[in-house]
Amino acid sequence: MAVAVYPGSFDPVTLGHMDIIERTAKMMDRVIIGVLKNNSKTPLFSVEERVKMLESITAHLSNVEVQSFDGLLVDFVHQKHADVIVRGLRAITDFEYELQMAQTNRVIAPDVDTIFLTTNLKYSYLSSSIVKEIAYYRGDIGEFLHPEVAEQVRRKLNASVQPDAG
Repeated sequence: MAVAVYPGSFDPVTLGHMDIIERTAKMMDRVIIGVLKNNSKTPLFSVEERVKMLESITAHLSNVEVQSFDGLLVDFVHQKHADVIVRGLRAITDFEYELQMAQTNRVIAPDVDTIFLTTNLKYSYLSSSIVKEIAYYRGDIGEFLHPEVAEQVRRKLNASVQPDAG
């Protein structure tokens, strides 16, 4: 049985992420979305909120599950008895970083492979950081996020201090 881990912070999960998740789910018997607890970043959403969002919008994919993790990715992959790590690539700059990480992971865990999927061209520019900035200034984020996620982003940002329009 082929098991893949698709790791990330998913803060918030974008349509680009969903593209990679849905395509991976077609290729693998089981996909585990690993939501990273990154203590060096201040996320918009808590780990628990991100897990719930992903569970909700991937509910139609019977072979996908969502779990949070911290520590080394390869340790999480081993704990889940996975075969591969899946990473999405938007641009050549992503490839340089992701190749370095894949090679490092391969040294630490020679039994774990990394598969790279190029993002659909219509999402090649998209990142969670860009979406958060647009949302912070009350721009339309509907083209970038699942409607349920977009609403949660709007609610979260409306609850915080917003900049003056002008």
